[in-house]
Amino acid sequence: MKVLVINSGSSSLKYRLIEMENEEVLAKGVADRIGVGNSFLKHTGKKSVVIDQDMPNHEVAVKAVLAALTNPEYGVIKDASEISAVGHRAVAGGEYFTHSTLVTDKVREQIRDIIELAPLHMPACLMGIDACREVMPSVPHVVVFDTSFHSTMPDVAKLYGIDYTDYQTLKIRRYGAHGTSHKYISEVAAKIMGTKNFKLIVCHLGNGASLSAVKDGKCMDTSMGFTPLEGLIMGTRSGDIDPSVVQYLCNKKGWDISQAINYLNKNCGVKGISGVSSDFRDLTAAAEQGNARAQLAIDMFAYRVKKYIGAYAAVMDGVDMIVFTAGIGEHTPEVRERVLTGLTYLGVDFDNELNYNCEVGDGIELSTKKSKVKVYIIPTDEEVVIARETLAVANYSAK
Repeated sequence: MKVLVINSGSSSLKYRLIEMENEEVLAKGVADRIGVGNSFLKHTGKKSVVIDQDMPNHEVAVKAVLAALTNPEYGVIKDASEISAVGHRAVAGGEYFTHSTLVTDKVREQIRDIIELAPLHMPACLMGIDACREVMPSVPHVVVFDTSFHSTMPDVAKLYGIDYTDYQTLKIRRYGAHGTSHKYISEVAAKIMGTKNFKLIVCHLGNGASLSAVKDGKCMDTSMGFTPLEGLIMGTRSGDIDPSVVQYLCNKKGWDISQAINYLNKNCGVKGISGVSSDFRDLTAAAEQGNARAQLAIDMFAYRVKKYIGAYAAVMDGVDMIVFTAGIGEHTPEVRERVLTGLTYLGVDFDNELNYNCEVGDGIELSTKKSKVKVYIIPTDEEVVIARETLAVANYSAK
């Protein structure tokens, strides 16, 4: 069976076609600049091609993707009917969705109701779902939520210190994000450990970044909250901040609330601290050239990660394994070094020479033989989790 995984953005649509028998990626690509002009499709199948094509909306983009997948020269299937199911990534599931779900008209309306939980991401997700259902109406569509993995958080971790009735009526609580990545890493880590009964801290460090505390295979806590703005300092997001700062910014700059939240989402984080970039490749290069603010941004980012590791080790009464994943976690040794240095009280001992000179591949252990905590770099694969969940839901629904 072949599953098409869709990750829809406001002006882009990423895709991956996976043969589920062996989880082989048959093709992947992105339709970019949808609705903004000069749109194109970057496709890798039998060979890699870039196709310039006008794509005024997501429906046209989906048709372009199917045309590429079935193209005799660079496609990988003869007909779209070979696609058994379509899986859609959704950032937020709210309290409606704690598991991956078959898309129906009712489910679509429920997704629309929770758009405000992730206003930067969910409208695009809905556009992608609508476009795919229009173009492929006879294929089961499944939506996989980033928040589902975190639904096992206990009340002490997921609730805020606000009036409890506001949680009951408005569903204000911590939902987390990056759940598909945290789930994937947890499963790989369990294979390495030979059991799921251990204490794990997953460090998903990318432009968006989050940590999770996983005990016996279940998420006990995570750093993102009601929205993906909470938690770590990120590429452009502030992370944890005193809410009173929002009011102060509005008063001083003449902003409304939306402008202040947009600022915290898009103009802060390491980009705002450094004044250089949200890209850690640019930051490390600038820091090496003596840029003090770039170095400060790197140090602040690593400090916040280390602080969360300490907190999660405390609430789980220890930690057996720490895993770094995603773009920064996999490819920025300067960050890993700063995070791991000073965790000797937990029993962490790591090979820093290997840290700077390793090829990640399928994963690599940084911890030494005397370390009481295993430390790994493991590449994440959110798409394969979405594909697995999609296949399971589609098969169950067909019974």
